[in-house]
Amino acid sequence: MNHLPVECPRCAFEDISLLATSPVPGVWDVVQCGRCLYTWRTIEPARRTRRDAYPDSFKLTAEDIENAIEVPAVPPLLK
Repeated sequence: MNHLPVECPRCAFEDISLLATSPVPGVWDVVQCGRCLYTWRTIEPARRTRRDAYPDSFKLTAEDIENAIEVPAVPPLLK
């Protein structure tokens, strides 16, 4: 596809990176937010790709991300 989204649907950050493209040219791209790391395909429905349609309960602010609790490490597998 020719253009990347202008902002992250989840946190509204404007640094979006292209991660992958469809093996069939122009069908879809996989993009990722540079702040919250949300990743999506450009062909997903609006509720996954557009800030105005993204569910409010899942939206994040810069403050939410900054104050997020660290996710604990996965413990080693038992043998």
